[in-house]
Amino acid sequence: MEPVVLRTERLVLSVPTDDDIDTIVELCQDELMLDTLASLPWPYTRADAEFFVREVVAAGWEHGLGLGTVWGMREREGGPLLGTVGWNAERAEIGYWMGAPSRGRGYMTEAVRAVCAWVFAELGVERIGWEAVAGNAASARVARAAGFRYDGEGPSNIAFRDGSHPHSRHGHLLATDDGAPKPGWPL
Repeated sequence: MEPVVLRTERLVLSVPTDDDIDTIVELCQDELMLDTLASLPWPYTRADAEFFVREVVAAGWEHGLGLGTVWGMREREGGPLLGTVGWNAERAEIGYWMGAPSRGRGYMTEAVRAVCAWVFAELGVERIGWEAVAGNAASARVARAAGFRYDGEGPSNIAFRDGSHPHSRHGHLLATDDGAPKPGWPL
């Protein structure tokens, strides 16, 4: 599939490129990532960012493999990468991370809404799943604000880097949902 650029009121969502590698390495040094991103290698190196951009992202757009389609979030065309949002078709889930300098501005909710709308409209998907380790309240707040329904807690569907499946929160968004926050979230 050809990469797709999405635009929101404040963001441009486009494919991460080699120009983003140094920024990805820098943002992924945040120790919060160690506890909240299950498959993120630690310590995170330049080789990890190169593999992510050149293999994972490229294969995802070309063949829908791995993480599937991944967008980098920017405040303007060609601007610095703030974080990423990815659609995993195999698990029918959305995943995301935001660099520390850009947190707390509502960017992630805006980006998640745009990606979900695209997935529903362009791929014909009826349900998008979400999960985050139970301690990742920021990810849960984004999912709630984007209109996801809370399904409860249980083991993660994704193996953590040590092979475990940590206690996680789960939710979903339906194509027919209105995008308004739903009750029942433990936040």
